[in-house]
Amino acid sequence: MSLFSFICALCAIGNLADNFVAAFDPREYSLRSVKCPAVDRALGKVSDIKIEYIDVNPAAETTVLMVHGWPSLWSSWGNQIDEFRNDYHLIAMDVRGFGGSAHPEDVQSSSTLADITADLTCVLEHVGVSAAICLGHDWGAEVCYEAARRRPDIFFALVGVTVPYLHAAGPFIDSVQLTASMPKLAYQIFFEKNTTDAVKELNKDIRRSLRATLRSVDSPPPELFLTSESTFVGAWDAVSEIPPIPFFSEEEEDYFVERFSQQGFDKSLIFYTRGNRYGTWQFAQAQGNYTIPQPVLSVLPLNDPVADWLFAAEFLKVTHLLPQLTTKTMKGAHWPHMEYPHVFNAILREWLDGLGSRVPGRVYGDGDGGGLVDEL
Repeated sequence: MSLFSFICALCAIGNLADNFVAAFDPREYSLRSVKCPAVDRALGKVSDIKIEYIDVNPAAETTVLMVHGWPSLWSSWGNQIDEFRNDYHLIAMDVRGFGGSAHPEDVQSSSTLADITADLTCVLEHVGVSAAICLGHDWGAEVCYEAARRRPDIFFALVGVTVPYLHAAGPFIDSVQLTASMPKLAYQIFFEKNTTDAVKELNKDIRRSLRATLRSVDSPPPELFLTSESTFVGAWDAVSEIPPIPFFSEEEEDYFVERFSQQGFDKSLIFYTRGNRYGTWQFAQAQGNYTIPQPVLSVLPLNDPVADWLFAAEFLKVTHLLPQLTTKTMKGAHWPHMEYPHVFNAILREWLDGLGSRVPGRVYGDGDGGGLVDEL
């Protein structure tokens, strides 16, 4: 072996070491649950739904509430739970309609972001916490932005991963309009206009649906993935067996399949229906306040096949509405906190450490109640 080849081999080993993390075992954690009031707009009634979550290190002074996106679960934060469990009080929840968390019968209009943020405050009340940092990925990021906008008395800081602040300051934009400029959002038209067919397709083979979606920079989906208005998994038809989820251990993937099998994808497309999206926009428009004055960290991946999120943030002029915004970019497709956890965790820890005196003390209960841009 030449000296050059030897050096290249060492570099490759070093890169693998940098990205290696011990496998997270979600079965080591006990799930708790709380009954939260939820409106069913189709039936015109309010009933309680069960929300499941894990509660780690409740004695810590500062609470971080973790909110996943689609298609995901609380355990998608495993690398962050391992990293921060000794320093922070961590709460990771299954969003309504995912895993073991229930959902009103109506999925079309009964889960606006305002509805979901009410679940967040319900969980915090249940564990006796009055102030928290909201950490969200994908649609979970939008939940956190809305939670901080609506309840600055509770959410004193937030972290949005992958997706920037999609504020409601302008006119409502539907999925068809979005796809005209962002063709990789065509799948959202399928989810919105043919929700029943989309659920049927996703439920046909849950493992295959999850593998199709949770891909990485090094193991990407086909080029046509996400571009169809009539199918979601169809871009993978030429592949008999989709490779395992690249950033999961076998046990982690099995856990995802098991949890999604509890209720399928039936209630999980809430983020894409027109009723929920329009209701979210309408609620914020009626309030008229779009500025989030709290500290905000936005972590945007540079290789997301869905969209150029840094460009989207600039186009939306989010810095005008986020006066304490810090933006960081990093290598990654749509799941940077799972693809490159060491890099992501370092960014997050530096920002958390920088909050300093802006972190309020937390209130304990009995647990039984109801813009800088750095490129890495």
